[in-house]
Amino acid sequence: MNFAKNVELIASPPKSGRVDVLVPRCLIGNGKDVLGTSIDQEGLSSIQIEWRDGTITSIKGLKETSKVPEEILLPRFAEPHAHIDKAFSWYRSSNLKGTYKEALVANLSEYELRSKDELIFSVEKSLNLALVNGIRAIRSHIDSFGKTAMRDWDLLEDVRKKWQEKIFLQFVALVPLDFWQTDEGALLAQRVASNGDLLGGVIAPPFNRRRTFKSLLHLVQLANRLNCDIDLHIDESQSCSAGGLKLLLEVLGKVENEMSITCSHLSSMGLLKEKAISHLAKKMAKNKLKVVALPLTNSWLLGRKDRSTLIKRPLAPIFQLQKAGVVVSVGGDNINDAWFPLSNFDPINLMAFSMPIAHLSPWDRLGLSPFTSSAAQVLSLQWDGLFQKGSPADFILLDSNSWVKALSDRPKRRVVVNGEFLNELPKTKNQHS
Repeated sequence: MNFAKNVELIASPPKSGRVDVLVPRCLIGNGKDVLGTSIDQEGLSSIQIEWRDGTITSIKGLKETSKVPEEILLPRFAEPHAHIDKAFSWYRSSNLKGTYKEALVANLSEYELRSKDELIFSVEKSLNLALVNGIRAIRSHIDSFGKTAMRDWDLLEDVRKKWQEKIFLQFVALVPLDFWQTDEGALLAQRVASNGDLLGGVIAPPFNRRRTFKSLLHLVQLANRLNCDIDLHIDESQSCSAGGLKLLLEVLGKVENEMSITCSHLSSMGLLKEKAISHLAKKMAKNKLKVVALPLTNSWLLGRKDRSTLIKRPLAPIFQLQKAGVVVSVGGDNINDAWFPLSNFDPINLMAFSMPIAHLSPWDRLGLSPFTSSAAQVLSLQWDGLFQKGSPADFILLDSNSWVKALSDRPKRRVVVNGEFLNELPKTKNQHS
């Protein structure tokens, strides 16, 4: 193992260590552990953390204030919205125009021709990158409406078992909304529910209001019968502002719901007037809806109009939702596919991208929580990502002494999984090199 720099190896037992680091004050669960510890202008405190057998046993503030630690310590991240089944497929099915319509056409074409080997390549490359970049859990939507759907779910279940000690995987069956009313949809729903995964679907304009209401109602009732949560692609659009959300809230007013429902994207809601946003946000909080904002893909696909640059871009109103008490996380979404050509399963890169797009500053509690505690809450993870005695020793250590440097200099990072440092990068074959 590599216990370089300021890490002390504790000889016995294994999976143990001690490190002097800078930790965001808002990520320390029990204030008594660091009472009186100074906080710099970026919200970072100098802390010593010790762990044994993969569990934090001690957190305390450093008394020597003149010697500032050289690394920032963060929890391994949860990715609340990914598409690992189609990641890195841009070279097979690109979208050079960058529009939502072209992305949809390219995605359907790629899905129909996607081979078993291509699926495994996408998934394995995604997970290898996620692991070394510091991700501990991923919720991934899986295209599930074609002839290969059951084959793909068999393969993904094998992958989940293989990776279960390193990354927790949670899948969402992504299908047309009315698919759940078919016999084939009922069989898939039973399988999804038995694995603890989620039912999904897409609500984007233009849609038939009566038909979509019926499909949504059926989905919510089905989810409750199967004790299965829901994650919807909803209002990923620059028109019909919050049309899908309003319909969902109408459905929830007609049926009793006990399951968790996540609204992914919710982009067009941000185009409403402030009073309308506040009204809907309060209704969402009352119904315990969760939100995953996806600023990268939304900024790339939406707000396009010929050769005109639109100044107002569709994006979930993150701050207004937080103010209303809605749990909001931020996800990376698509990686090198027809929906978004960039990104690399790097949560630090996602944070850096999101700063100018969504004005999320990591030195603010509500600017950091969408990437840490709120993301863990969306996935219903046992650990919320806050550091305290008894928490898992699942860390990222960034070779930097400030947020600005960490987000702009691409610092070296060390990843701790269950108390042990990853000592080498996983090997990933480049299929198209």
